[in-house]
Amino acid sequence: MRGLLLLPLLLVAACTTSQPRYVVGEPYRMGGVWSYPREDFALVQQGIASRHPGPTGWDAPTANGEAWSGSRALAAHRTLQLPAVVTVTNLENGRSLTLRVNDRGPVNPGRVIGLSDRAADLLGIPAGGTAQVRIAVDGERSRVLGERTLGRPPEAVAIETAPRAAVTAESLDPLPGARQASPRVVATPVATAAAPEANRPLPEIVLPETVTTGAPRPGRIYVEAGVLSRADAAQRLAARIPGAQVEAFGPRRDRQYRVRVGPFPNVAQADAALERTLAAGVSGAQILVD
Repeated sequence: MRGLLLLPLLLVAACTTSQPRYVVGEPYRMGGVWSYPREDFALVQQGIASRHPGPTGWDAPTANGEAWSGSRALAAHRTLQLPAVVTVTNLENGRSLTLRVNDRGPVNPGRVIGLSDRAADLLGIPAGGTAQVRIAVDGERSRVLGERTLGRPPEAVAIETAPRAAVTAESLDPLPGARQASPRVVATPVATAAAPEANRPLPEIVLPETVTTGAPRPGRIYVEAGVLSRADAAQRLAARIPGAQVEAFGPRRDRQYRVRVGPFPNVAQADAALERTLAAGVSGAQILVD
């Protein structure tokens, strides 16, 4: 009987114990589209957000081994390093929330980010609905969060290993007719060893579920097939996509050309255009808000 009582406790412990790791990962295919993860501590994107169901199963691990919970403000992103800290702004109502990204997704390639139920509720996105959003990576907090997670490679130049100045004093004779000079301070670089990884104090990463509200700034919805550096290449790409146009932007010496379809009055029409674009073999197409 005692063994039978202990078994459920062991199962609970196994389910609730997770081992978060820092993950970038290899290219992968999801929702029929390839994604190429990479570190980016300054990413800013505008697109469409929807709810992310998360891994199946109670307390199931995410792509980096953390526990997903719809009752916490969490998110999924296709390419960002995991974990990461981002600020998500609902452009349709002006609400902003800073949250933790710890899973891969959304499955729908037309969505820029997937939100847990809690995050979507706080941002005012209805169940089953979508919203225009702006996401911006918090670089400082994302780096610190990565430092606190197993598996993140050290920076190429760690601040802790840089030379530190040891202060010494040298007395100089005063110039004729001058008052006694103060001791001159000379900074002598002295290399100091880095603190051991386990003993290095790191600030806590606390992400309170605080919603701030600004002015709504909805934009126009496009399908962007790509950005190219040559006009002729952009024209060839546009010719493969019904209704696509080429837009030049940037300074004359560094002119670039984006191939777009739209704008669209709603997300459903943008989804249909994205599906047609992907079917034409343009795998890098995406829905964005401008």
